[in-house]
Amino acid sequence: MTDRITVRYLIETPLSPEAAAEALARMSTGTFVAVPGETQSLRDRFGARVENVRYLEQVDSPSLPGSRPAAGATGPLRYSRAEAALSWPMENVGTNIPTLLAMVRGNFYEMTEVSGLRLLDLELPEAFAKAHPGPRFGVEGTRDLTAVRDRPLIGTIIKPNIGLTPRETGELAGQLAEAGIDFIKDDEVMADPPHSPLQQRARCVLEAIDKVAQRTGRKAMYACNITDDLEAMLRHQEAIAQAGGNCVMVSLNSIGFVGLAALRRRCPLAIHGHRNGWGMWNRHPLLGVEFAAYQKLWRLTGADHLHVNGIAGKFCESDESVVKSIHACLSPMWDMPRPMPVLGSGQWGGQAPETYRLTRTVDVLYIAGGGILGHPGGPASGVAALRQAWEAAVAGIPLDQYAASRPELRATLDKFGRGRK
Repeated sequence: MTDRITVRYLIETPLSPEAAAEALARMSTGTFVAVPGETQSLRDRFGARVENVRYLEQVDSPSLPGSRPAAGATGPLRYSRAEAALSWPMENVGTNIPTLLAMVRGNFYEMTEVSGLRLLDLELPEAFAKAHPGPRFGVEGTRDLTAVRDRPLIGTIIKPNIGLTPRETGELAGQLAEAGIDFIKDDEVMADPPHSPLQQRARCVLEAIDKVAQRTGRKAMYACNITDDLEAMLRHQEAIAQAGGNCVMVSLNSIGFVGLAALRRRCPLAIHGHRNGWGMWNRHPLLGVEFAAYQKLWRLTGADHLHVNGIAGKFCESDESVVKSIHACLSPMWDMPRPMPVLGSGQWGGQAPETYRLTRTVDVLYIAGGGILGHPGGPASGVAALRQAWEAAVAGIPLDQYAASRPELRATLDKFGRGRK
């Protein structure tokens, strides 16, 4: 166990990587110049420390055009890239996550000493685990709530995400529950609009799900999007719990760590963490934050599910990055429950074999919108086709071969895969 917080960065700089790393360390704790009362012993005790710097390569132009050269840089510039590890004593911030971010991220991205900066990962003392609750349910608790074992949870999004009334949304949810869906979620832009007030919508959806559950014994999980100001979120989660719901959804980057922490303290339901806006944090290869670090902080704060995009999806994120994100969620972190990775973005049954080949896990929530609702045979056939695709993937059977005796899978391959194997 360490009493220091260690953070790894990818840096690009017109200076030497060592000089840039030292500048970051000085900026984070304000030790540019001595001030009255400041002593060397205080700097040694509370100051940031550069643990190591590993040179990677040199490039001719900066990653961020328009970057102003740092003071002291002269002549034609070449830019060095390196990985640097910095550490801080826990005494500076305790276990306060918002202040931790101010220290390890803060103004770093604005410094002239770097023309690119990416937070790769962070190692936190065990005191953070004792101070923060982590997920209430995670992978295993979500499986308990949905009674789904030994296969991925199959989910979908209520589409269209605008225009449907609460009654129409409930009717569609009932059809999906009848189809055997495991999980239904609101879209991130559907929260509490005038045309579909949240509590009315949630009541209609949960009543439709309960009717099916009373007859079949299987209750689909519904993640109602309660993203709002804090008082409204707390009211909404309470109403959903009273109506028999078992999950709520929030847009993590909108409500922030303080919002999620307050919700986690009060909410007895699973918290589905949507990361919309993720590209703003991650898309530029020399700017932002890696998911490995991002998920640790949201996991500590209490997210039970975390979005990770999907293999061969509709967004820009590479398959390699998606696989790393899935593994990050499923990696142990002290004794906290592991958050369920949520795969989405243009998913259908055709990606199941490659997803399983690359990850070797079924501990995922696999969400398809059009891949279920757009199936030629309707939602029930869409759900069946996705389950069949995953059965084939885990068994190592080509989809075309498995589809020979499964018309639902055959139809989905014909529509979405244009005959691809």
